[in-house]
Amino acid sequence: MMHILVANDDGILSPGLQVLAEACRTVGHVTVVAPDREQSAQSHALTMSRPLRPVRRPDGSWQVDGTPTDCVLLALEVLMPERPAFVFSGINHGPNMGEDVLYSGTVSAAMEAVVLGIPGVAFSLAGRRDDLLPGYRPLVARLIQRICSLPDFPPYTLLNINLPSIPADEVKGIRVARLGSRFFSESVTKQQDPWGREVLWIGGGKITWTGAADTDQAAVAEGYVSITPLQMDLTNHALLETVRSWRLED
Repeated sequence: MMHILVANDDGILSPGLQVLAEACRTVGHVTVVAPDREQSAQSHALTMSRPLRPVRRPDGSWQVDGTPTDCVLLALEVLMPERPAFVFSGINHGPNMGEDVLYSGTVSAAMEAVVLGIPGVAFSLAGRRDDLLPGYRPLVARLIQRICSLPDFPPYTLLNINLPSIPADEVKGIRVARLGSRFFSESVTKQQDPWGREVLWIGGGKITWTGAADTDQAAVAEGYVSITPLQMDLTNHALLETVRSWRLED
């Protein structure tokens, strides 16, 4: 039987995690390892300043007092008796499109799997309506079945999948899309602590999306599921020869 690891960044009690785990059980045995609390925007952080304490829950899942990347690393090296064939991460509450993939703990959990030689897939819902998630279970299960049946999953590649924030029966289809781009403004709020000292809170603000019709943001906005293959190689190959010609004495 195929073994699958399911992780996320919204925490072990996230409704999206439960839906994803149920969908994965249609193709194999599922082990859930997730943070004990929300770890959004942790990116690819590892906890190295203190020990971690995995706790086995009554339902057999594991909660970890660390980051999404910690969860995947501990699962693969310690907690799982058998190496999984796939790692699925999510379903995140909120989109992971454009530059979000650089900050996202959901995407980074899938990325850690790829680093360790296992195919990784990240799922996100481009909204925060938890009531939509149960309706997406059949669609997500079909996608997972298709992904797990691939004879050769591309190496050093993860799939980033965003579900539109509409009822599943209104989804128009699937689009393979490249990353769009988003710009945050007014995302830092000045406040005072109880002692009157100024504090700065990062979050919220205004988001401006840009990108052509073939981007993930455009696909989701039009009611499609977007699938974006992401590669681990961040090298700008077009600039290699230019940089190679540089000389310190110039």
